[in-house]
Amino acid sequence: MVYFTPEQIAKAKEIDLLTYLQNYNPDELVYDSRNTFHTRTHDSLKINNGMWYWFSRGIGGKTALEYLIRVEEYSFTQAVGHLLNQKGLEKKSLFKQKLTEKEKIARFFLPQKAPNNNKVISYLMSRGISKSIIEECINKGLIYQEKVRNNVVFVGYDEQNIIRYAGYRGTNSSRFMGEASGSDKAFSFKLKSILNKNDVHLFESAIDLLSYATLKELNNEHWDEENLLSLAGVYKPKKDTMDIKIPETLTTFLKNNPQIDTIVLHLDNDVAGKIATKSIQNSLSDSYKIIDKSPKNLKDVNDVLKKYLGIPIKNGNENYR
Repeated sequence: MVYFTPEQIAKAKEIDLLTYLQNYNPDELVYDSRNTFHTRTHDSLKINNGMWYWFSRGIGGKTALEYLIRVEEYSFTQAVGHLLNQKGLEKKSLFKQKLTEKEKIARFFLPQKAPNNNKVISYLMSRGISKSIIEECINKGLIYQEKVRNNVVFVGYDEQNIIRYAGYRGTNSSRFMGEASGSDKAFSFKLKSILNKNDVHLFESAIDLLSYATLKELNNEHWDEENLLSLAGVYKPKKDTMDIKIPETLTTFLKNNPQIDTIVLHLDNDVAGKIATKSIQNSLSDSYKIIDKSPKNLKDVNDVLKKYLGIPIKNGNENYR
C-alpha cells in the first residue's frame, strides 16, 4: 500500500489548479477575461483568483489535488503521487502577457450553432427588429442561434474576414448576456456600408444597431449604405473621475477605415452612455466631426423603435428621463 508522509501530503496540497494546468496541461486552459480561465474539456469549470468552481456540477475548490479527485476521479493516493511527481511547477503570468494576433485567434472559442435559428428570429422580432434584416445577417454569418441554450450570437469579423468576436444574449426574459471565450472587442458586431461612406454610427449593443437599421428600413431608407458599429457595451468609469477609455472597437475601425471623418453617436440615455458620449467628444473632436443623436426621452435606440411600432416598453422606459 502506498504511504505518504504528512509533509508530502501538505506539499501536494500547496499546488493550485492554475499553476498545475499551466505547467502540466496548458492546452486545457482557455482564457476568458479579467484573470479568469475555463477548461477546454469543461467550459463551465472556471478558474479565478486561486479558486476553481465547476458550475454545472456545483463543486469547487482551490488545489489541484481537489481537482484531480473531484473532476478527474483520481483516488487520493493517485492524486498525491501524481502531483509529487511533477517537477519544477511554477506560476506563470498568463494574464499579463501580450498575445500575438495568432495567439488571440487560437484562444477564441465560438459557441456551437443550433440546427435552426427559429428562437433567435422570434426573439429579435419581438424587439421590433425587421425579419428581412435578421435573415440577411443570418445568411452573412453575422447572427446565429447557439445550440446549448438557444442564445442569439452576434459575430464580429476582422479585416481578413476571420471571426474574432462573439457576443451573446438570452432569447428569453432572463436578460442573460456575455461574450464567448477569447472574444476580441476590437472586432465587435458591425454592419459595414456597401458604399465608401465617410461616417460611422455608434451603438452600445447589437440590438440597438439592428433597431436603427430597422428604423431606416421603415422610413424607406437604405440601412446597408451606412457604417453601423456596436461598441459591445460601455462602462462607468472609476469613482471620482469622468474619464472612460475610448472603446477598442472604435479605435480599430477608425484605423482600418481612414476615410471616416464623422462619428454619429447613438449611445444610451443613462450615466454610462452620457459619460461615454462626453469622453468620445472630448477625445476625438479635434480629428473628427462628432454628432450626438443619442435618445433624449427614452433609454436606448431599441426603445425608440418599440415606441415607433407601438410595442410595449418594459421596466418603465417609456417615461425615461
